[in-house]
Amino acid sequence: MRNSIFILFIGILVSLTSCRNDFDFETRTGGLEFSRDTVYLDTVFTNVGSSTYTLKVYNKSDKDIKIPTIEFAKKETSKYRMTVDGMTGENNCVFKNVELLAKDSLYIFIETTAGIIDANPTDFLYTDQILFGEGTNQQKVELVTLIQDAYFIFPKKNGDVYDLVDYGFNEEGEVTQVRGRNLEEAHPDNGNEYVWGNDKPYVVYGFASVPENKTLNVNPGARIHFHADSGIIVQEGGTIKVNGTLSTTEAMENEVIFEGDRLEPGFADVPGQWSTIYLREGSKNHTFNHLTIKNALIGIMAINNFENPIQINNTQIYNSGAYGILGQHAKIDATNVVINSNSRGVASLACILGGAYNFTHCTINNERTTSSHVALLLSNFVLDGNNQPVTYDLTEANFNNCIFYGSNSRQISVNKDFTKQFEFKFENCLIKFDKAGNSQLINHPEYQFEDGVHYVGNLIARNSSEFNPDFLDTANNKLNIGADSAAKGAANFNFSTGTFDILGNVRTNPSDIGAYNFAVFTEE
Repeated sequence: MRNSIFILFIGILVSLTSCRNDFDFETRTGGLEFSRDTVYLDTVFTNVGSSTYTLKVYNKSDKDIKIPTIEFAKKETSKYRMTVDGMTGENNCVFKNVELLAKDSLYIFIETTAGIIDANPTDFLYTDQILFGEGTNQQKVELVTLIQDAYFIFPKKNGDVYDLVDYGFNEEGEVTQVRGRNLEEAHPDNGNEYVWGNDKPYVVYGFASVPENKTLNVNPGARIHFHADSGIIVQEGGTIKVNGTLSTTEAMENEVIFEGDRLEPGFADVPGQWSTIYLREGSKNHTFNHLTIKNALIGIMAINNFENPIQINNTQIYNSGAYGILGQHAKIDATNVVINSNSRGVASLACILGGAYNFTHCTINNERTTSSHVALLLSNFVLDGNNQPVTYDLTEANFNNCIFYGSNSRQISVNKDFTKQFEFKFENCLIKFDKAGNSQLINHPEYQFEDGVHYVGNLIARNSSEFNPDFLDTANNKLNIGADSAAKGAANFNFSTGTFDILGNVRTNPSDIGAYNFAVFTEE
């Protein structure tokens, strides 16, 4: 009896299976639909791999189909690579009899690594096509990539060992090193690496090191791109001079720009993509003019650099992962500096462990909402690994006609160790700082905004509606001030006379607080 039931069950199962046609695939060319007809792989540097881009292929018919071939038009010579629903195909470029169920779709992931020699010499575009099927009904999707030539600076490698350069000292006083190399006066590919021009971009892997008695000159219009964990180190006795000049078009043709090497739009505002411009102790005579720094961990870092003042003028620093400028027992003179931190930045400007600082007509903003994140951090000490203070004199810290603003209610943090000198003064600044209801801050000696000694003629914004700077668009790093700005006409003209704002406009009396003269905003 049980055998009869079992045989009957098997018979029914076989009968049902023989009736299924769900997976009878019909070979078909044509009739596919695509998420896009052209895949633009954003600009890449020559011989540097791109990001991965996605193409979706749809079968909107009622039948399961089999695509005879999916391949590049240039076949094995193509500089593109693709996978189809996770399959690699023949030589990453040919796929045969690809099955696609009715009302279903598949993903194609596309990458490229192409050299400038592969691109069209007239427009520097490298192109190909993905072909679907065969014959007269063959379908295609275009692939387009702009290839940009560049000078590449990277550490040399001997087997698995990379060149290293000095970076600093650990707690035991031992020299620490990072991957990088010294620049060269006669590099076989790049020529004189101590002069960076604007004929094509520079791409830096690891740290480009400026050794003793050498000067790195960065000329107007230069574009410098840093890979992850990369940057510039200026060693003891070395110098960097960034020689940007005023630009007259939106292309910023004379501005020097330091940024990451990811050129896709999705990386335009991602902080911490590369490391820093590190001015080591004993380096000297640094000047930065008309420089824009984007997406670094720390824009400019000066450690124990006190003997020679660092000159920073007409400089913009955006989207830093930790600090826009970090001065640690440093000497910095700055005018027309704009710093905006929109994400993780601890402090847009940090002047710590003493030093000497003079900032005039600067605009410093921090959009991080955590209470400990500020536009300005000022102190004459830091805590060591044992949580003990290390102190140095703060011989001067003068902030004249500057804006310190941001999302949270207190945008300056002033921290004093009484065993060392601590001299500071804010004059005709716009400062966001609310101490209402906080008895500790109300009585704090460093926050007596009417004392006439440390604070003179300032506008103290206790909330966003009081003394608002009327920035154009902080989310897009536009810290221009409008006609309704509280900073308009509120500067001390003694610090403004004979000067120009960051856009090259002359300052007239009464002048405006911050790096920009006010402007009437027009709706776009």
